[in-house]
Amino acid sequence: MDEPQAKIAEWLLKTESVQVYRERPFVFVSGRVSPVYIDCRKLLSFPEAREEIVQQLARTAREAIGLDILDVIAGGETAGIPYAAFVAHELKKPMIYVRKAPKGYGQTKQIEGVLKANQRVLLVEDLITDGKSKLHFNDGIRAAGATITHCLCVFEYGLRRLGPSEGRRLLAEHGIELHSLATWDHVLSTGLSKSYFGDQASKEIQDFLAEPDGWGRKMGFK
Repeated sequence: MDEPQAKIAEWLLKTESVQVYRERPFVFVSGRVSPVYIDCRKLLSFPEAREEIVQQLARTAREAIGLDILDVIAGGETAGIPYAAFVAHELKKPMIYVRKAPKGYGQTKQIEGVLKANQRVLLVEDLITDGKSKLHFNDGIRAAGATITHCLCVFEYGLRRLGPSEGRRLLAEHGIELHSLATWDHVLSTGLSKSYFGDQASKEIQDFLAEPDGWGRKMGFK
């Protein structure tokens, strides 16, 4: 495992940002029932972890994407906003944030900050599961005449043996390239090797990733 990815995985586990169910599983906004929940917002409360993550996000933007093709850094409501702010500061780039939908009062804006037509946007997020929420942000950016070219996130719900993750495939269909600091490959490997959880939890997580819409029903939870 690459050392930077292993570091992110261990920070997720050390800060208890990875929560494995004991009695009742977790229910996502999408309605999916899951044996595990990852809360990247929790990482913000740990300065050392936060510094490591922000530096890796900024490094990825510089080296894997290239600052010359990025005009604006965008944070998605709500968990992506602080990460985008830190990254924009590191890269010395303008920042905006995007709501899932236009607010229903005042100027009814979906985007806060200055975004001009034809600008190229890097969307920074905490994590990506099926990727559908990212399309709401994409719609808002496109409505302003700009384009999301790349999405950068801390954690991606992906497992190498299953092929490209749902979120990666969906974003690619809309012309957006995904970059992530860590995936389930890294968290499962670190979690097992350092006894953050056991073989049974690992198996249930992998079963969920293989069949995310059917895991809850299969386990008798819905």
